[in-house]
Amino acid sequence: MFETFAQLNLYVTEMPVELEDNSPVYRGFLRELPQIVGEGHSRQELYRQLAEGYAAYRQSLVEESREEAQTTSLLSAEQLLKYYDGETFDGFSIDTKA
Repeated sequence: MFETFAQLNLYVTEMPVELEDNSPVYRGFLRELPQIVGEGHSRQELYRQLAEGYAAYRQSLVEESREEAQTTSLLSAEQLLKYYDGETFDGFSIDTKA
């Protein structure tokens, strides 16, 4: 599990272990994405929560990208140019001389 984050160039910051009800509690977060946090009574549980949080984060990015692609594909070329204020962006060009 520890190697998985390193392969993704993500680093886990572990907080000092605390005792709650005479049980150790491990807490941490992803340094590059501090909103993804986890805690557990073992390091494995902490890393599992971080992995689940990262998987949910990646899934939300995929869904957002899919929604954006659907929205732009519904617009005509004129609407796209109006929406983007006439700017040219990567992967798209239009011949306006017609």
